[in-house]
Amino acid sequence: MDVDVLASELPDALPGLLRYARTLTRDPASAEDLVQETVVRALAQAPSFRGDSSTTTWLHRILHNLAVDEMRRRREEPNEHVVDMVEAKWRDDAYTVDAEAVVLRAEERSDLLEALAHLPFIYRSAVLLHDATGLTVPEVAHVQHVTLPAAKQRLRRGRMMLVSELAAGRERRTEMPGIPLRCWQARQHVSDYMDHALDAETARVVERHLAQCPTCPPLYAALVGVSRILGDSLRDPDTVVPPGLAERLRRG
Repeated sequence: MDVDVLASELPDALPGLLRYARTLTRDPASAEDLVQETVVRALAQAPSFRGDSSTTTWLHRILHNLAVDEMRRRREEPNEHVVDMVEAKWRDDAYTVDAEAVVLRAEERSDLLEALAHLPFIYRSAVLLHDATGLTVPEVAHVQHVTLPAAKQRLRRGRMMLVSELAAGRERRTEMPGIPLRCWQARQHVSDYMDHALDAETARVVERHLAQCPTCPPLYAALVGVSRILGDSLRDPDTVVPPGLAERLRRG
């Protein structure tokens, strides 16, 4: 890519990069540093960029790599035990949440950001890239250097963890009637079902399960509601790049 072409595209890309960095780090100064370093790296690497992804995806990949490097320097633990705990809950057919309470809490920006902060980095990144930034799952896979199935799994787990985090203290159990499809089987598919990524037969099976199950519909409603809020709230098109950061970028 020609450096001048990239320089002309950067002003439109900066607000989205800054939103992603701010939510990823929750520290404004660190977020601005990440964006500045992303721009510096992108301009330096522009001649070698061959357009194997969109410019937006490529810039997010650079920022993501920088954030991963920073996390490793700080020796932050990935907290994978959180993933195991949440999956154990979602495997329980009797586990469900109060969907209305979850969505209402997600609508409080401070509560939503606090819940996101409790997600391990790779899952928080996947949810933000897809639901808040609007990247497709293949683009998320490209940004995170993983396979498409791995990106789908990270998005599914991230969405589940976010709902459970928002539901903390409002979780409940329900007695299960005899339903043909086990809840965990259905819950493994609902993320793809939300994204219209299931084949027709699997989608029909999931829909039949949701029509009969007393515990899965609230979970599904919470997933849909929180993802919508992420898109509407954190993908705010009016994000303004702070004058200080803009000046730093101009100085190079």
